[in-house]
Amino acid sequence: MANQQEQTSRQNPDQTVPVSVEPRSQDSDRPLNHNLPDFLLSVRLKYVKLGYHYLISKAIYLLLVPLLGISSAHLSALTARDLAQLWNQLRFNLITVVLCSTLMVFLVTLYFMTLPRKVYLVDFACYKPDDSACHKSDPARICTHETFMERSELTNVFTKENLAFQQRILERSGLGQRTYVPEAVLQVPPNRCMAEARAEAEAIMFGAVDQLLAKTGVKAKDIGILVVNCSVFNPTPSLSAMIVNHYKLRGNVLSYNIGGMGCSAGLISIDLVKQLLQVNRNFYALVVSLESITLNWYFGNDRSMLVSNCLFRMGGAAILLSNRSSDRRRSKYQLIHTVRTHKGADDKSYNCAFQREDDKKIIGVSLSKDLMAVAGEALKTNITTLGPLVLPMSEQLLFFATLVAKKVFKMKSRPYIPDFKLAFEHFCIHAGGRAVLDEVQKNLELTDWHLEPSQMTLYRFGNTSSSSLWYELAYSEAKGRIRKGDRTWQIGFGSGFKCNSTVWRALRTIDPVKEKNPWMDEIHEFPVHVPKAVSFGSTMK
Repeated sequence: MANQQEQTSRQNPDQTVPVSVEPRSQDSDRPLNHNLPDFLLSVRLKYVKLGYHYLISKAIYLLLVPLLGISSAHLSALTARDLAQLWNQLRFNLITVVLCSTLMVFLVTLYFMTLPRKVYLVDFACYKPDDSACHKSDPARICTHETFMERSELTNVFTKENLAFQQRILERSGLGQRTYVPEAVLQVPPNRCMAEARAEAEAIMFGAVDQLLAKTGVKAKDIGILVVNCSVFNPTPSLSAMIVNHYKLRGNVLSYNIGGMGCSAGLISIDLVKQLLQVNRNFYALVVSLESITLNWYFGNDRSMLVSNCLFRMGGAAILLSNRSSDRRRSKYQLIHTVRTHKGADDKSYNCAFQREDDKKIIGVSLSKDLMAVAGEALKTNITTLGPLVLPMSEQLLFFATLVAKKVFKMKSRPYIPDFKLAFEHFCIHAGGRAVLDEVQKNLELTDWHLEPSQMTLYRFGNTSSSSLWYELAYSEAKGRIRKGDRTWQIGFGSGFKCNSTVWRALRTIDPVKEKNPWMDEIHEFPVHVPKAVSFGSTMK
C-alpha cells in the first residue's frame, strides 16, 4: 500500500502533503534496526563528518581571504601621485600595452572557443501502452504473474520442473502484476514472426517519439542527429531507418543504429550524441532506446536462458538533446559527465550474458552465475573514474588517506567507500532485477529513498532494458523531487560486460502538475511495499 503522506522539506519534516509531490530524503542514514545504537553518538559522528566535508570543500575560499586582504592593503596604500606615475608609464609604453592587450584578448577568445559545447536535455518521453485496451476480455499487453505461468504452460514446451523454476524466479523478481508483454508472445500459440516484431518496435518507437515531439514542439525536420539502440532485434532496413521513413526526416540527418550492446546501450547513445554535438553547431539530436522481445522470447528448457523471460518486459524511451544556447531556458537538464567502462577483455565478463543456441538449437540469452560479481567489478572500475570528477574534496582526501595507509604503511583497514550521496541528490540504477538493485544499494550505501525510483520502475514496468533509466527519472519528476541544481546519476549495466554512467544537472525545478509521463495517472499509488518473495497461484497440474 502506498504511503499517503511524505515530508515536504528537509528543514520542516513535520509538514505533510499528498504523495504526488514528494521532496528528497531528509538524510542519508539507513533506517534504524531493532537494536538501536547510541543515538547521540551517531548524531555527533554524522555532524563531525559533515563539518569536515564543509571545511575541506570551502578550503579554497579560506585560502583566498588572506590573499585578497594583502592585495587590498597594497591598493589602499597607493596615493594619487603613484597612480599618476603608473599612467605616465603606460602612455610612454603604448606599443607594449597594445601588444599585451591583444595577446590577452586572443588568449581569452581561444579559451572560450575551445570550451566544449554544452549539451542540454530538452525533454524526454517514455512509452506506455494504452490501458484502455487492456480490459478483462482482451488482456492485450498486461502480463500478470498468473498470466505468465498460464501461457507458459499452454505452450507445451517447458517441463514441469522448469515451470516451477520460472515461478520461483517470478516470486522473487520484484516485478508487479501490471508489466507489459507483446501480444504476439501472449497468444496461444505464440505468434513469433518478423511482422509482429516490427509491429512491436514501431509501437514503442512511434509512441514515445510522438509524445516527445508534442511536448517539445520541435518539428521532425529540425532533427539533425538520430541514434536508435536496440540490442537483439536488428532488422533491415534498420530501426533508425523506420523512424526516418515514418517522420520524413531530412535527407542529411546523421543516423545511427546501435545493436548488440545490451542494457547499457542507452547511455552509450547519449555519449555518442555528446561527441557529435561537439562538432555540429545548433543541432537537435533524438535518441530512442528500446528492446524488442517478440523474436527473443526463449521457448526452451535451458534455465540460464529462462531467467530473461521472467525479467524482461516491453518499454522504450525517446530523448531530445540540443546544443543550442537558446534552448537552455526551456531544457530540463544539462549533461555534465559521461563515463564508459568496458570489461570485455576478461573472458568471464565477456561470457556472463551471451546469446547462443541451446542443445536443441533454440536461440536465447544465457545469464551466468558470475553476473553479479562481474557487475560489481565493472561498477567499481566505473566509479573509480567518475569519483574524481564529482566527489567533493573531503571524500577524495579520505579515500586517498585510506589508500596510503593500506598500500604504504601496510595497515589493515577496510577500504573506504566514498559517500556518493554528497555528490548526487538522485540515483537512477538500471532496473535489471532485484538482485542487481540490492547489490548496488549495498555497495554504494544508498537509502531506500534513493533506490525507490529504480525499485518502483522494476515493480511497475519490469526490466525494460536501456530505457528503464528514463522511467526512473520520470518517477522522480512525477514525485516532485527534482529541484533546480540537483544532480542525477544514471548507472547502466550491459552485456560485454559494460558499466556506463551519465551525470545530469537540473536546470529548473520540475513541477509535476505540468508533467506528462507514464507515472502521472497513478503516482498516488506509489511507493508500494515489495516483499522479498510473493506467492501466487498457477495453473500447473
